[in-house]
Amino acid sequence: MNLDLLDKSIRRVPDFPKKGILFYDVTGIFVNPDSFKFVVDQMVELYKNKKLDGVCGVESRGFLLAAPLAERLGIPLVLIRKKGKLPGDTYSCSYALEYGTAEIEVHKSDIQSGKKYLVVDDLIATGGTLKASKTLLEMGGATVCEFFGVIGLPALQYQKVLEPTPVTTLINYDGE
Repeated sequence: MNLDLLDKSIRRVPDFPKKGILFYDVTGIFVNPDSFKFVVDQMVELYKNKKLDGVCGVESRGFLLAAPLAERLGIPLVLIRKKGKLPGDTYSCSYALEYGTAEIEVHKSDIQSGKKYLVVDDLIATGGTLKASKTLLEMGGATVCEFFGVIGLPALQYQKVLEPTPVTTLINYDGE
């Protein structure tokens, strides 16, 4: 498996979720065991020697990527959910999407003050979701040491939004 084969697993869906948006659908990765294994193996290689205290998966496809990484690294998995999905005390943050607005939450009890977390999502577009995720973790006294996405859309300038936190992607798409 290589990046070209991984690229072929990613579907392009024009005008979704609204006209003018080209949606990169990573579900093709999950139905192809070789692609899914390749992505998880790449993540493990990238992060096995970093001193992470936990990995955060952003709803919902970020869960599918962060869970096997956390298990293979032997570190906690923290779920960052859409508003209203978590019982109990939560930190909450609103943010802008490339096609609207949203709000995410995390359990306060899941965030350990002074700890370092990796935040994982399937695709990084404007950086709004990840910036909001970082805000949630900082509310709990934690640090985001890096962001990871399978796909990056650097033309949308997520790097500027997420500075100075490092961002790693496996594939970047520009101008498609």
